[in-house]
Amino acid sequence: MTKLSVNINKIATLRNARGGNYPSVTDAAANCQKFGAQGVTIHPRPDERHIRRQDVFDIKPLITTEFNIEGYPSDDFLKMVIQVKADQATLVPDGHDQLTSDHGWDTVKHKNFLSDVISMLKEHGIRTSIFVDPDVEAVYGAAQTGTDRIELYTEPYASFYPTDREKAIAPFIEAALAAEKLGIGVNAGHDLSLVNLNYLYKNIPNLEEVSIGHALIADALYLGLEETIHRYLACLK
Repeated sequence: MTKLSVNINKIATLRNARGGNYPSVTDAAANCQKFGAQGVTIHPRPDERHIRRQDVFDIKPLITTEFNIEGYPSDDFLKMVIQVKADQATLVPDGHDQLTSDHGWDTVKHKNFLSDVISMLKEHGIRTSIFVDPDVEAVYGAAQTGTDRIELYTEPYASFYPTDREKAIAPFIEAALAAEKLGIGVNAGHDLSLVNLNYLYKNIPNLEEVSIGHALIADALYLGLEETIHRYLACLK
């Protein structure tokens, strides 16, 4: 079964536009799980432009499924993830002022750094996932760091899906098969939607989890959060 983890960053973006606590990210986290999502994802950034540091600690007691925290593994990020005891840490190579994640790690170049980070997180019982491009060499590099999983960066798949979905999915299948051979799990995320999710799900072997935020929250504006989550879950069957 492929799990759906809902990224609620966009709820925080809307809240921050006016200040205060409406809409509530804690209510969103609770409701995503209530409506069937098997996890909640957040990506706190140093400038707190969406998820704030305090949100991380406010959300944690409400998690009954899986708490996935994404971010660049700075000292502050790692201390926070360990303190809150996240279920999974997804490591991304984002700069501090990056608008959104747009590439995976060079796992060969950063092997020693990632290995040290992953070792630290594993000492605290936190599952690790490395954000990578659909590249077999990157997958092999990730395996050498000791990570539990990789998360395939799916923006290229989403971009090319409307014109040639078979060509779009091909490198992701290859990367997932390499991960399976190496004994590491596969997650996926970025620009997945109701349009392209089911095809990805049907073609990626042993896909353990998808993390979806922007499209899902946008769809919820029209469909409501409960109906939207049900539709995304239907894409994973």
